[in-house]
Amino acid sequence: MVVFIFFCAVWYLSLFSQTFFQHRYAAHGAFTMNKGWERFFFIFTYITQGSSYMSPRAYGVMHRLHHAHTDTELDPHSPSYSSNIFSMMWSTRTAYQQILHNRVEVEDKYTKNLPEWSWFDRWANSTLSRLLWVAAYVLFFIVFATSPYQYLLLPIVVTMGAFHGAIVNWFAHKYGYINFRLRNTAMNLLFVDVLMLGESYHNNHHKHPSSVNFGKRWFEVDPVYHVIRLLSYLKVIRLTYHPKIA
Repeated sequence: MVVFIFFCAVWYLSLFSQTFFQHRYAAHGAFTMNKGWERFFFIFTYITQGSSYMSPRAYGVMHRLHHAHTDTELDPHSPSYSSNIFSMMWSTRTAYQQILHNRVEVEDKYTKNLPEWSWFDRWANSTLSRLLWVAAYVLFFIVFATSPYQYLLLPIVVTMGAFHGAIVNWFAHKYGYINFRLRNTAMNLLFVDVLMLGESYHNNHHKHPSSVNFGKRWFEVDPVYHVIRLLSYLKVIRLTYHPKIA
């Protein structure tokens, strides 16, 4: 039971960090926050994502490129140009590493107003950091796993960010329903998205990239939107109504 509780906690906390901080804040600028809170969410994202942590800056650039070049050869992760889900995720990893280490030239419009904390990102993306997290996860399973089958969850915990990305970037471009006709294959994967915290409303998101609420119809529940409203009420963040990038 402890292992399953831990798995669910990592699933949702990691996913919250991705959709709240890396996606809606860094990539799309749906809200702003002061530097102190920004550093807090850097650390929170690192703790919750662990071995699969992604730099908010590099993620932001990569995601902006995805929106600008969706379903083309320049898309960092498109099922249209990958033979299978593993090939697509390897392409995603390659694109991320190139952006993170400045190995590819990126137009200035894709790098504006991104959160940066250089030394922290160097540590969080280092091999040593990732190995320490993996060791901690393995130790947790050794101590608390009550069945060999529970170890099947360990690879997902270690690669949680990539696992989430694969679900949205592969399946939400292949299966689902649409609310808006777009010039790409983005679809809404789930009707009521509690599993992916609103991230599966991909068709809605590609229509309104900087919207703070990914749900558009009455049944499209976006749990993170309500958290954002609470944080806005508490003055932790300030909602904006103009995108940093189209």
